[in-house]
Parts: sequence; C-alpha cells; structure tokens
Amino acid sequence: MRVKCGTDIIEIDRIKESIEKLGNHFLERVFTKKEIDYCESKKKQKYQHYAARFAAKEAVFKALSENIQDKFSVSWKDFEVENDNQGKPKLNVNNVNLENVENIDISISHCKNYAVANVTVLIK
Repeated sequence: MRVKCGTDIIEIDRIKESIEKLGNHFLERVFTKKEIDYCESKKKQKYQHYAARFAAKEAVFKALSENIQDKFSVSWKDFEVENDNQGKPKLNVNNVNLENVENIDISISHCKNYAVANVTVLIK
C-alpha cells in the first residue's frame, strides 16, 4: 500500500473576485449544482465555502495525479465535494481511474482570509 497526499490553500478573496467578475460562467465551469446550492445556502459565508471546495478540487487532483493520464481529460466538476449526514466533507470522483484506490479522505477548513484542503489517498 502507498499513501498519496494533496494539499491546497487559496485566498478567499481570489474566489470572491472570480465569482463577482465572471458570475455564472465561473461557477458553472468549476462547481456542480450541488456545490453551488450548498455554498449559496451559506449566505454571507458563501465565499469561504466556495474557496474550500476549490482548494479541495486542487488537492484531490494533486493526490490522484498518477491516476490521471492527461490533465486535460478531467474537468473541475469531475471532483465534487459534499457533506455526509454528520457534516463531514466527502469526495465524489468521476472520469478518473480509481480501481487501485482503496480510500480517499478529505479535510477542509477556512478562516476569514484563506481556505485549505488536504486529501489523502490510500493506493492498493
């Protein structure tokens, strides 16, 4: 077994500026409908949640990079972050070969200025 990790940190203002400048074009390119609905439900805190999900997508791409033949073969929406019944984030991954992946674990966090995500993948 091998362990692969991916980490990403992003300034929340960068995501906020992208959303304000590009609007739905940015949102619909990067986030799934479930992710948009979840983040929008957070009202004033929505940019922190968007940024955390953005960081998670970057982190999972890094952790799964050896399973991705061509980085242009996947899109932002192939990685979806949702919360389980306990509120813990979990990843849904599409269009990536996961047959050698035993487990994927994710942790995301945010504060006033930054969002961070860490993804750990256990490879068979």
